[in-house]
Amino acid sequence: MCASVSQRRFIQDAHGILIQQTENVQAARQIRFTHVREIDEMETILKAYIYEAIEVEKAGLEVDFKKNTAYIIPEEFQNKLDEIPALKTAFEALTPGRQRAYLLHFSEPKQSKTRESRVEKRLQQILCGKGLND
Repeated sequence: MCASVSQRRFIQDAHGILIQQTENVQAARQIRFTHVREIDEMETILKAYIYEAIEVEKAGLEVDFKKNTAYIIPEEFQNKLDEIPALKTAFEALTPGRQRAYLLHFSEPKQSKTRESRVEKRLQQILCGKGLND
């Protein structure tokens, strides 16, 4: 079980219970539970975190997300973008979140052969304007 708190940067984690899901998640944090009784035991703390999150939302505070230009474009994908102008156009037309998902997906493998394979498998999907998980 998980509870998500989206404005983690603005919430004081005095109890050290907020967990970053993965290294690529920029703002959202979770509180993980293994049993319902844990929620009951932490009721006061959880309510305090929730009220703090509500105040952050009311104040209109926003997280400064990393721009997609801060992500490295793997050489294998950059070669395809240079080679196929329609691919570059289609990729740039995707939402920033979809672009980021592809860049992270293509960058994960350590071997160039695997990165190249991932790029090849997703070319048509990008050309169709679809995201990685669409």
